[in-house]
Order: sequence, then C-alpha cells, then structure tokens
Amino acid sequence: MNASPADQRRLLDLAELDARIAQAERLRRNPPQAARVKELLAQRQAHSQELSRLLGARDDARTELARIESDVAVVQARSDRDAGRLASSANAKEAQGLESEIASLARRKIALEDLELEVMERLEQCEAAVAQQEALMAEINAEGGRLSDEAKAVVADATARHDEATRDRAAIVAALPADLVALYERTATRSTGAALLRRGTCEGCRMVLSGTDLQTLRETPENAVVTCPECGCILVRTEESGL
Repeated sequence: MNASPADQRRLLDLAELDARIAQAERLRRNPPQAARVKELLAQRQAHSQELSRLLGARDDARTELARIESDVAVVQARSDRDAGRLASSANAKEAQGLESEIASLARRKIALEDLELEVMERLEQCEAAVAQQEALMAEINAEGGRLSDEAKAVVADATARHDEATRDRAAIVAALPADLVALYERTATRSTGAALLRRGTCEGCRMVLSGTDLQTLRETPENAVVTCPECGCILVRTEESGL
C-alpha cells in the first residue's frame, strides 16, 4: 500500500490519540482510588459488625446495671420499712426478727453494691470500646468519602479528555485515506497501530532493527507503507529514522 509521507505521519497522531483514549478509558473504569475505596468498604463492614457486638455488650451492661440499681432500691426500701416498724414495735420477738432481717438486707445491699461497682466498671470499658470503634469507623468513612470525591474528579477529567481525544481522532480519520485507516485499525488490534522509526529503533516495540532490515527500508520508496519486522506496527519514516 502507498500513502503520502504526510499521511503516514498523521498516523503517529492517531496512535497518540488512541493511547490517550485508552488511558482515559482505564481511568474512567478504574480510577487509582478504587482499590483503596474497595478495601475501606471491606474494613467498614468488618468494623460495623464489631461495633454491633460492642453495642450489644454495652446495652447488656446497662440493662444489668439498671436491674442491680432496682434491686438495691428494693432492698433499701424494705430495710427502711423494717427500721420504721422496729422503731415502733413493742414486741421483743418481732423486734428480734426485724433486726435479723435488717442485718440480712444490709448484707444483701453490700453484695449488690459490690456487684454494681463491677458492672459500672465493665460498662465504662464497654462505652470506651464503643467510642473507640465509632472513632475508627468515622476515620474510615472520612477517608472513603475523600477518596470517592477524588475518584469522581478523576473520572470526570478522564471523561473530558476521552471525549476530546475522540473528537480529534475522528477529525484525523476523516482527513486520511480510508484504506490507510483500515490498515492502521487492523494493525492496532495486535500491536501499536503506528510508531516512529527513530535512529533505527521501532518506538512501538523498542527493538533495534537489523542492518538488513534497515537496508531494505532505505531502498523502499518513501510513499510505501512499511511495517516493523518485529512487532508488525506501521513504521513511520522521518528524518529521525537514521536511514
């Protein structure tokens, strides 16, 4: 196939635009923040389950403390009632029974208050653990929100660059011979569509051409479309080619 050197050089612009379009498409589909956001989502799920467990333990402690406080109040009320009855009782046997019950209630109250202190200490630990877990989740949510905003900005920018490059590509394609574009498109499915031959090196595959291949290119008319013997891309020859 033949094409003017100018049209062949436009293939380099086409290849550059295709690279920009591919890069923008990769960023649109998978912004650099995506992996970390996915990791944070998994962490948040795990920490959310842990928070639910800690909240359950805290609520159990609160319920237990409320029950103990209620029991203490009942014991105290009974003790106060017995003390009132004892103060007004003239019956020695009744008084002895009231004194025994008051003593038993006092022991019961001491045991309940000791247990109350233990539960209060446990509740304090539970509340501290809940606060720590909530703070950790707040950090995860804040980082996730920030990264999500950054990812949206990256996607928006990539979309704009993708659309711009696509428009520029369409303009170049419209100005090039259809058969040359078709060859480029076929070539681009298996390698870089077109690359510059610079100082005897194909910039598509970065391979240095052999002396025999370079000699063949020297003898090939400049309007002939040639391909790299290594990667098969269209080789664009210029004054930089070293021929």
